[in-house]
Amino acid sequence: NSFVTRTNTCGELRSAHVGQKVTLYGWIQYQRQGLFLVLRDFQGLTQVVIPQDEAHSHVRELLSNAPVESVVRVTGTVSPRPLGQQNPKMPTGDIEVKAEAAEVLNSCKKLPFEIKDFVKKSEALRMQYRYLDLRSSRLQSNLRLRSRVVMRMREYLCNLHGFVDVETPTLFKRTPGGAKEFLVPSREAGKFYSLPQSPQQFKQLLMVGGLDRYFQVARCYRDEGSRPDRQPEFTQIDIEMSFVDQAGIQRLIEGLLQHSWPEERGSIMTPFPSMTYEEALAEYGTDKPDTRFGMKIVDISDVLRGSNIHFVQNALSYPHGSIRAICIPQGVRYLKNKDLESLKESAKSQFNQEIMEVIRRPDGSLKSLLTKFLGEKEQSELIQALNMQKDDVMLLAAGDDKQVCSALGALRLLSADLLEAAGLALRDPTAFHFLWVVDFPLFLPKAENPTELESAHHPFTAPHPSDSSLLYSDPTKVRSQHYDLVLNGNEVGGGSIRIHSAEQQRFVLEKVLKEDSEVLSHLIEALEFGAPPHGGIALGLDRLISLIVDAPSIRDVIAFPKSFRGRDLMGNAPDYVTPEELEPYHIQVSWPLEEKEAKKN
Repeated sequence: NSFVTRTNTCGELRSAHVGQKVTLYGWIQYQRQGLFLVLRDFQGLTQVVIPQDEAHSHVRELLSNAPVESVVRVTGTVSPRPLGQQNPKMPTGDIEVKAEAAEVLNSCKKLPFEIKDFVKKSEALRMQYRYLDLRSSRLQSNLRLRSRVVMRMREYLCNLHGFVDVETPTLFKRTPGGAKEFLVPSREAGKFYSLPQSPQQFKQLLMVGGLDRYFQVARCYRDEGSRPDRQPEFTQIDIEMSFVDQAGIQRLIEGLLQHSWPEERGSIMTPFPSMTYEEALAEYGTDKPDTRFGMKIVDISDVLRGSNIHFVQNALSYPHGSIRAICIPQGVRYLKNKDLESLKESAKSQFNQEIMEVIRRPDGSLKSLLTKFLGEKEQSELIQALNMQKDDVMLLAAGDDKQVCSALGALRLLSADLLEAAGLALRDPTAFHFLWVVDFPLFLPKAENPTELESAHHPFTAPHPSDSSLLYSDPTKVRSQHYDLVLNGNEVGGGSIRIHSAEQQRFVLEKVLKEDSEVLSHLIEALEFGAPPHGGIALGLDRLISLIVDAPSIRDVIAFPKSFRGRDLMGNAPDYVTPEELEPYHIQVSWPLEEKEAKKN
C-alpha cells in the first residue's frame, strides 16, 4: 500500500483487523439486492455491507446503482461476519467492511463478457477486449508468477553469478538461414533493417568484447505466418558465457531453474537426465520427447527377421529399413475400434505409413492378421520385447527407419491423448520432466533439395570435438555441440558452443552452406581479433511459464498477445498507411486486384 491512498488491499483483511477503519479501492465484482457487494482488486476480494440507515442513504444509492465492474472507493469499519455467514473459501471470509463513505470513480458500461474465469468466451473476443480479460484471476496470477520468476532469474544470474544485463539492438540486418525476419524500411532507397529473431550475433560480439557473461530478457521476432501456439514477437532469457563448455552451460541452467522455480509448483531435481538426438528419435520418434510416460518405440526387426511375411522382408531389404512397434497399455479396454482406425489413418495421411495392430487377448494369446504367419516362439518373443500385458494393443510399422519412428512417435502422443480422454491417468499434470537432448547433427539435407545442406540450428554452432576433422571430409556425419532443453515434450530452450575460429566460420558458411559470407563479414572479422571460446543458450520464457502454470496456450501468459494469424485484434494491427507516409521510405504498395476493388468500395 506504499505511495497510494488506500489503507489496505481487498485481499489482506482478516479477523485481526476488526474494528479498524479502512479505505479500499477496487472493482465491483458482484452486488446483491442493495444489501452487500464484493469488491475486487489485484490481491483478492472483500465483502462490503451497504448501509441501510437513512443517515447513509447517499452511500446506499451510490453503491446499489453502480454497475458491475465500476471502480469505487469505499471507506468503512472492519467487522466480523455474523455467525454462520463466514466463507472459508475466501481468505477474507471471516470479515466484512461496513461502508460509511463511498465514491464511484468510474462507472462501467455494458460488458462484452463477464469477468469470471468459469465463463466461456471466444478467443477472438478475449483478445479484442484484452484489458478486460486481464482482470480475470487466472491471467492476473499468470502474469504475476511470470514477473516473480524473471526477478529470481535476474537475481541468480546478476547477483549470484556475475552476469551483465545488456540490451542489444532491435534494428539490425538480415541473417542468412533460420526463420524469416520482419523487414523495417529505412529512408535509404532499397535498404531495410531486419528485426532480429534472436540477439545471436550481438551476444557473440559481446564475448569478443570481453564482457565474459551476458544476460538479457530479450524481445525476439519471427515472421512465421500462421503457426499454432507461436507468436511473431516473443521473449527469451538470453545467455552467453566465455571459456565455458556444454556441461558448464547445462549446470548453469539447472541452477537457474531450481533457483527461480515457483515454490507452489513443488521442487525440481537436478541434474536433469540427458539423451542423444539419435536415442530420442529411436525411442520416442521426436527430438523433444515427453518422458512422463512410457510406450517407447521398440525395434522388433530381429524378432520378425526369420518370418516369411512379405512386407516385413521387403522393409528389411533396404539399408535403413526396420520393423518397430509401440505398446498401448490397456488399449482394448480404453480404445474403441474407431480410435484405432483414426490412429492408423493419421499415420497414413501424415507420414504415408501403414500400421498394423496386434491385440493381446485376456487368455494371453495374440489377435492379428500377422499371427498366422508367426510361430509360437516368435509370438512369445514379440510379447516379451514389448512387455505386452493382457488387453494391451501393439501398433507395428515397417519401412524406412526415420519414417517409421516419426509415425510411431506421433501415434504415441495421440494414443496418450485418447487413453486420457477415456479415463486412464497416464501423464501427471503436476509433474515436470526436464531432459537435455544432445549430439544433434550439425547439418541436415534441405527439404526442397536434399543434395544441399542447411544448419540443423544456426550456422554459428561449433562441431563436436570428436567430429572436427569430418567437417572437411564428410559434413553430413558431423555432430554438433548443440543442446536442447525439453520439458514435458516441449522444447523450452536451445543453445550451443559457438565457432570461435574465423577460418572455420568462413568454411561453414561458404563451402558447406553455400552462403554469402559477406553478409556476416562483421562477425567473421571480429573472430579474427582474439575471440574467446564461448557458448550460450536461450530459454523460451513464454513457453516455460505456460508449462509451469499449465496454460492451454502461450497467449495466456503474455499480456497483449497476437492472434493465430499474427494480428492485434484490440488495436487492429497491422494497419494500412497512406502513400504519403510511405513516400520517405521509397515504397509503393502493389495491391492484389480484390483488395483494390474493396478499397474502391
